[in-house]
Amino acid sequence: MKANWEKIEKNVGVLNVEIEAEQVAQALDKAFKKVVQKVNVPGFRKGKVPRSIFEARFGVESLYQDAIDILLPEAYTQAVDETDIQPVDRPDVEVEQFAKGQPFKFKAKVTVKPEVKLGEYKGLEASAADTEVTDEELNQELERLQQRHAELVVVDEGPAQQGDMTVIDFEGFLDGVPFEGGKGDHFSLELGSGSFIPGFEDQVVGMNIAEEKDVNVTFPENYHAENLAGKPVVFKVKLHEIKRKNLPALDDEFAKDVSEFDTLQEYKQDLAAKLKERKEKDAETARETELVDKASANAEVEIPDVMIDNEINQMKQEFESRLRMQGMNLDLYYQFSGQDEAALTEQMKPDAAKRVRNNLVLEAVAEAEKLDVTDEDVNSELDNLSKMYGRSADELRGIFAANGYMDTLSTDLKVRKAVKFIVDNSKTA
Repeated sequence: MKANWEKIEKNVGVLNVEIEAEQVAQALDKAFKKVVQKVNVPGFRKGKVPRSIFEARFGVESLYQDAIDILLPEAYTQAVDETDIQPVDRPDVEVEQFAKGQPFKFKAKVTVKPEVKLGEYKGLEASAADTEVTDEELNQELERLQQRHAELVVVDEGPAQQGDMTVIDFEGFLDGVPFEGGKGDHFSLELGSGSFIPGFEDQVVGMNIAEEKDVNVTFPENYHAENLAGKPVVFKVKLHEIKRKNLPALDDEFAKDVSEFDTLQEYKQDLAAKLKERKEKDAETARETELVDKASANAEVEIPDVMIDNEINQMKQEFESRLRMQGMNLDLYYQFSGQDEAALTEQMKPDAAKRVRNNLVLEAVAEAEKLDVTDEDVNSELDNLSKMYGRSADELRGIFAANGYMDTLSTDLKVRKAVKFIVDNSKTA
């Protein structure tokens, strides 16, 4: 096989490939064995038609597409390896020549990973962070723990309040006609959570059990359903149940219930130590982020749109996973938030571009400083993942290898080394 790479734009080029006629013949043989199983020719059982009769009846050209499908994937992969390019998108393939007894020639227009021209990344300055824990921060943490350990108590009478967990029926009407997706029965809604359209929850506040009420709201202008965007609607709401948080007292008994300590004072001391540890870790993360952002800003790189699009898709998958952990999905999120997929994409675009840029710069730093990933690094990471997921390191290695993720794992480790290098070679402002 012959392959050569010709750059035609900043991050785009053409891969020209030629495959020997002998391999074409072998691919045609495989194609025939596949196709002959599906054809019917009078006088022959299915799959038993001689090659000469098949070609006389259907023409050898009928095998070409199957033969191309057999040859192309492996030939493209081999050509990518031989020319040492790094595609970031599917190729646009054009077959230039394919015929029995002749070489197979094709060209592929390919978008590749961009080149990075590094600027300053050593000796960068990062601002110092205050990691001391204030009394206010400690009290806020105690209040948060109070909320977490609060008991939900059924309220028999009195109006619903902000923070209450309610159970409601609702049905939405546009110009007196029910609209799709606007109905729910015995739906659990925390007032003040911002789950519903702005203004909805505020009007449920003050309702009493068994009370029915018309809630008037207006859908956002950018709502994903065009027939509802910007439209005033009426929701008929019935309140079935109110549950309210009963906060525990902050005393020694509370400390005993939520920790291994006997007194609130001991618990507060331990909590303050843990908050300080958390602030130190947050400060370390903030320092890394500041320094990487500076190194990235100092570099020159032109990012292909497809890399940003791919990152956005990855971010959407991560976002949907988090939603599912909360019992939601993207469709419900769009309905409750008033966003649609296009709006979410635009919202994620700046962060996606930043993530792609930073990763490219960090990979370039690792390359410039020869920060190689060793077998020991990989084994250590697999051991850490093993403890996290409760599966053996060998099992995880097999899963990664089977799904082609070992290279991704190595790249992630190399990027981490680059971050550490930048931090180790930085200064405090």
